[in-house]
Amino acid sequence: MADSSVDVVEGCRLPVLRKNQENEDEWPLAEILSVKEIPGRKLYYVHYIDFNKRLDEWVTPDRLDMKKLQFPKKEAKTPTKNGLPGSRPSSPESEVVRVAGAGPQHTPSRPPQPQKRKAESVSLATQVSPATPVPSLPGLAEASQASVYPAVRDTNTFNLKSNARDDHEQLTSLTTVNQHLITLPFSNDQSLVFQYNNSPRCANVYLQPGEDSQDSSDGIPSTPRMTGSLVSDRSHDDIVTRMKNIDCIELGRHRLKPWYFSPYPQELTTLPILYLCEFCLKYLKSLKCLQRHLTKCNLRHPPGNEIYRKGTISFFEIDGRKNKTYSQNLCLLAKCFLDHKTLYYDTDPFLFYVMTEYDAKGFHIVGYFSKEKESTEDYNVACILTLPPYQRRGYGKLLIEFSYELSKVEGKTGTPEKPLSDLGLLSYRSYWSQTILEILMDLKPDNGERPQITINDISEITSVKKEDVISTLQYLNLINYYKGQYILTLSEDIVEGHERAMQKRHLRIDSKCLHFTPKDWSKRGKW
Repeated sequence: MADSSVDVVEGCRLPVLRKNQENEDEWPLAEILSVKEIPGRKLYYVHYIDFNKRLDEWVTPDRLDMKKLQFPKKEAKTPTKNGLPGSRPSSPESEVVRVAGAGPQHTPSRPPQPQKRKAESVSLATQVSPATPVPSLPGLAEASQASVYPAVRDTNTFNLKSNARDDHEQLTSLTTVNQHLITLPFSNDQSLVFQYNNSPRCANVYLQPGEDSQDSSDGIPSTPRMTGSLVSDRSHDDIVTRMKNIDCIELGRHRLKPWYFSPYPQELTTLPILYLCEFCLKYLKSLKCLQRHLTKCNLRHPPGNEIYRKGTISFFEIDGRKNKTYSQNLCLLAKCFLDHKTLYYDTDPFLFYVMTEYDAKGFHIVGYFSKEKESTEDYNVACILTLPPYQRRGYGKLLIEFSYELSKVEGKTGTPEKPLSDLGLLSYRSYWSQTILEILMDLKPDNGERPQITINDISEITSVKKEDVISTLQYLNLINYYKGQYILTLSEDIVEGHERAMQKRHLRIDSKCLHFTPKDWSKRGKW
């Protein structure tokens, strides 16, 4: 459909042919990020508008619909607030150039929708027992879902990868994030009172009125913190970092297709395959170099201390200062699959917890998470990632559960650093939901009286931060207003959905297998 008489330049927008999840043709609007010429033809690197960046790709001219080509507007000088001249960035909502005879007219098969990989698509259905809606509560401090669950649109962080098939089964009885947000007055000693109905599978939880709570979670930070945050402020984005620069990575017996840009050395980005040693993560330019390296590499597991082992699963604690080269190589690999985190070569302020699977050849990396040695904001995870070959197998939740197990040993409550990626958000919601429902369903009546539990009790038992507990209850739509009280209603559908999910969750952390002694990192000498 391309017309050679029209020059498509960077910044143009036009419909581009692609296959959707059902392998059907669709024509979503896309932006041209780069153009390159190879012998005989041109290639265009496109970003599909409102789709995740990991779907960006090089396309041939025959996939472009030139009849709806939009050229970027020229920058127009506009005054700023203080009256000084400024410039407005170019807008592709611009003139539409229709090229006569460029091919038959067509309409996109459907409006562009945010597209994810098949493994991520999760259908959430509302299955909550009816109750009186909660009236608006003026003057209460907001514990908004948006602050704890940032909006998922064209994101990917840090990304934790989750077992989406399990999540689908587990979340079929839960409400979507777009449901009405309820703001409630939770205090530190807020009590939740359970009342069991005649049906043994349904319980009501009464919330006794309390004082307002302050939600300290402020969502997406405007800039990275100077204490070692890995959150990207997006201000460094340019045309180079918006494009994938590595075609393929060979890691052990797996070949991985990167999703995002990673700052590997420039000379390696032109190679068809980048080879990594799966034990030390050193990058090499050829298979011969890798084979020569393996004869000299003595590692058969990540450096650092093995602090957990059960069956074939092990966790290694790696100090970013003591094992700087390994930590930097791990960050480079992780950046291929994490979009919302920026990469710092100063790994000193971080600890890395690498999960491995053992066989006769050694300990093979499955995923990891990092955390700050000292976090002023109670973050127990900075970056978290399950490598693509190990996704949809329950490893994501295992990483999350392990991070909270460390928080329990430290005697702290923790929360992941925001923003979460789409997959990280899905996995954390799932983990929080399962963990809290597990506690609520285990409560038994005491001497014929309704059992009570406070928000703080749940937080102390699970080490999940109080704001995350409250937001999870709101996300599950358990909170209702009944006979002058705020109650939590566990419907039969939610109970059954939870039980189905727990039956599929075979991988769990055994605290007896954890050998971990927290350090006081406030003493800088230990760095």
